[in-house]
Amino acid sequence: MAANAIDQTRRMLSLVTYLRERPGAHVADVARAFGITEDELISDLDVLPMCGTSFRGGDLLDIDTDGDRIWWHNPDDVAAPLRLAADEATALLVAARAVATLPGLREGDREALLRATAKLEAAAGEAAGASSRLSVTFESEGGVFAEVDRAVSERRRLWVRYYSPARDELTEREVDPIRLFAVGHTYMEAWCHLSEARRTFRLDRVAEIRILDEASAPPEIELRDLSEGLVQPSAEDPEVVVEVGPGGRWVAEYYPHDRAEDLPDGGLRITLRTPAPASLRRLALRLGSDGRIVAPQDLADSARRAAAEALAAYETV
Repeated sequence: MAANAIDQTRRMLSLVTYLRERPGAHVADVARAFGITEDELISDLDVLPMCGTSFRGGDLLDIDTDGDRIWWHNPDDVAAPLRLAADEATALLVAARAVATLPGLREGDREALLRATAKLEAAAGEAAGASSRLSVTFESEGGVFAEVDRAVSERRRLWVRYYSPARDELTEREVDPIRLFAVGHTYMEAWCHLSEARRTFRLDRVAEIRILDEASAPPEIELRDLSEGLVQPSAEDPEVVVEVGPGGRWVAEYYPHDRAEDLPDGGLRITLRTPAPASLRRLALRLGSDGRIVAPQDLADSARRAAAEALAAYETV
């Protein structure tokens, strides 16, 4: 079973201590010590340089690798005891209390977080008083994350009502969760019993979720390599051609594509592949006058109808 997000966080915290004691450690040795693949380790190392002892952008971990060995260039700079300003202590205490209320959080993790919060309150002194007057309510995605994380750790099946933008509909389905991961948004990879196939679900599109008593038993499948991003079109996927003006050139940066040809007006003619061409209707509506779908013709016609219907709806208001 793949590690969930909390397990990965624990591993990365241990990784910092491990690397401090082993300067120049070999990638293969570290991956073997933590029971993960070298690709997973490199993924962790890509995140660590964004962490540090300052909330204001300084004192970040200067860790890098040449693919064979791992180097931590500033361990002494970040080894000094952490000192928090009043606003930092307040923000940390408010966040800690909010996380402790998340539904589905494992009881052991909740108790550990509350113990750490109590120690921070004692150290913060007067700053802790200000934090007690503030509270945070998480959006629904936070609760969904906690439920999925719990289901993964307890190996239990989930029931979800999920919004599919490609079909513009809500569906009810039972899934066996495999892992949580983040690529821009937070996703759950799971075996879907409705589709009888592996599916990826974006957490902010889960309208309702419930943990079932039934055990989760996803089939043994190879985890997808996400190093190249979430969307990895295949040569068998339908081809779509989109033309964008200068204001729409960002599409080539965010959508994997086969070709991007310059147009005389400074725009681009972008050829891409997608397993769900209908999902690009939303892109066409978002682009507005900055772009249009050229092919296939039925998709272009569908996008024009959707735009016309949207304009008609505004006119009736």
